[in-house]
Parts: sequence; C-alpha cells; structure tokens
Amino acid sequence: MSDGLLYLSRREVRALGISPGEVRESVLQAFRDHAAGLNRSLPKKSLDLGPGHGFQAMSAASEPEAIATVKWVAMAPVAPGSTAPGISALICVSDYATGLPLAVLDGDEITLIRTAAMSAAAASYLAPAEPLTIGFVGCGLQAHAHLDAFLDLYPGLKTVLALSRSRASAERLAEAAAGRGLATEILADADELLGRSDIVISMVPGAPGLKPFLDAGRMPASSFASAVDIGRSWRPQTLPAFDFLATDSLAQSTAPYDVNSQPVETVRFHDDLIQIAARGAGPAGQGRRMFCFRGFALADLALAGLVVRKARGAGAGTRLER
Repeated sequence: MSDGLLYLSRREVRALGISPGEVRESVLQAFRDHAAGLNRSLPKKSLDLGPGHGFQAMSAASEPEAIATVKWVAMAPVAPGSTAPGISALICVSDYATGLPLAVLDGDEITLIRTAAMSAAAASYLAPAEPLTIGFVGCGLQAHAHLDAFLDLYPGLKTVLALSRSRASAERLAEAAAGRGLATEILADADELLGRSDIVISMVPGAPGLKPFLDAGRMPASSFASAVDIGRSWRPQTLPAFDFLATDSLAQSTAPYDVNSQPVETVRFHDDLIQIAARGAGPAGQGRRMFCFRGFALADLALAGLVVRKARGAGAGTRLER
C-alpha cells in the first residue's frame, strides 16, 4: 500500500462518476461474501439522544476487499424547508492485513449512494418485474439518489409521484424527474400516492411529534416498499398487509421500528438481504413486499472500497501526512 492518507471530499467522491449499477452490484457482492463467511460486520451501535438526534458507529472488514472500515454518523433534526443536512458522516478505511489507515472519505455522499443502492438491490429481488410508477414519501437528497438508482434498475419507469412536508423539495424532485423524461405529480394525500405506486420509497426523518401516517393496506396487491426511514412513517397496525418483509441483516434487527425507535410488535421480518443475495432469488409469486433496513456496515465498506480504487486509478483526492 502507498504511504500517506488519502482524503476525498464529497465533491471528489461525486466526481468519480460511479454508476448506480456499479454500486448496486458492489453492495450485492458484499452481501454474498458475508453469506460465504468472507467478511464480517458488527451491528450498528447507536447513541440515541432524541427523535432524529443521535450518533452511530458502523464497522466492517473484508478479506476479499483487503480493507476494514468504520463509519461515524451524526444525526440532528432539521426544520422544514431548511437546507442544513440532517445526517453527517465520515468513513475511515484501513488495510485489512496491517491495520494501517489508508483513507478518510466524506461519508455523506457515500451514505446517499449506498442507501439508494441497497433499496435498488432489494427491489431487484422483491419488486414487480416491470414497475411503471414510483412514489416518494419525502423528497430530500435521498429521493434524488433513489431516483437515479431506480431509473438505472428500471429504465421503463414512466411516472414519479412526490409527497413531502416541504413543497419546495417536492418541486425540486419533480423537476429532476421531468428532466429525465418522466411524468410527475406532487400529491398531498398519502393514501393516493400509495394506491397508485408500484414502488414506494419512504424517507421521513425523525422529528418531535411525528405520527405514522402510511397505511400498507393501501398499496396495490403486487407492489414494493423500501422503508429508508426504518419504518417510522408506517402505521404499525397496517404492516401485516405486507405479504413479505425483509431487512438488511436479521442479526441487526428482527422487526421494523416505530416512531419512537422501538421494534414494532405487529410483524417480524421473514428474511434478510444476505440470504436473498446468496440464493439469487426472492420469494415466489406476487404480493406486497417491504424492505426495511437500519443500514448495514457492509454496504458502506463495499462502496468505500469502490471509491478508493476509483480514486487511485484517477489520481483523485488529497494526500495527507500522518
């Protein structure tokens, strides 16, 4: 390994131009490697300070990738309409064999990309084969990353439905989708969005006074939901309407989480992406399906490894002395 510590800013990570398909396959390979015992990850460690406020640490190590990573994440409530980030993160990359630090990466861009890649990876096994309409509940930066990831996976998508507590953010997402050739609608009614969507992405941040408002029973009989918000925006009593529920890692959680960050009692996950990716197949037949995840360190490791390789090849980033 070369001397010095490589630093990449958010702008530099974005400038590498890593495609959604590359990220999706990299994430899936990390899950396959985990099923084969080739990498290891600890469950996310959280320090919760209040609704939408806390700190998290996520660590993983991969022999095939020859790296180990730790991501430090800070979360803070954001007022409606604010441009301040609700999540801030850094990723430290070390050499698997020697333990020497190799890189420090901006974690915000990586978190955006890898989260959308995880939703798309799950959708590739769980969603309807030819979805036409995708609905976004929450229209911030994650919605834009998910738009890119799902258009890459499903280029036949025709319509984007947007619902947000901030009209401005919904308009920005609609403008971005229209620029990609999709029909767009901004809705105010959650039931209407759910009922018209083949795919739903819920990304509602935690906030004081938040009440769950999404009804799983409103979704079409064959549909897919990715709960990026760990399930907090879904009414717990309606979750049994899903025929199949999956998560990233059953070792990390066995049920979706409610608005108070507590596991719900109405359902349990049937499977996780580790085993689904290893089998290369989701459940047979059709039905309502949900992927609800807390974030798995292996996905961050996979993308961090991809970023470091791309940066070295392009001569990108800044070399720091230690």
